[in-house]
Amino acid sequence: MTQADTLLFQLQALANPVRLWIVAELHRNGAQYVSALARSAGISRPLLKMHLRRLEDAQLVWCEIGTAENGKSAHFFKVNSFDLPLTPEIIAATKPTPVSLANGKNGDQNA
Repeated sequence: MTQADTLLFQLQALANPVRLWIVAELHRNGAQYVSALARSAGISRPLLKMHLRRLEDAQLVWCEIGTAENGKSAHFFKVNSFDLPLTPEIIAATKPTPVSLANGKNGDQNA
């Protein structure tokens, strides 16, 4: 993955209020499992998993298997430490192209 790909994936992942909330929640409270995050966010587990997958693909969070409060195995997510400085110089250094590297289409296709 190129530097431009990484920057694009990270910016797209963070360009959603639910995903910003997830990063903040994991930073404030440490590792949490999917069901607890979904309850806190007031959204379904499948929807939360989709958001976590986007953050994980962008290398902003990571997952490990642990034991939940009910004694069952669960996927615990933690936020990766990251510093995402964004300046015109950094954007230019990634040598972006006008075609989205994430989906091969022109324009903003942010999900």
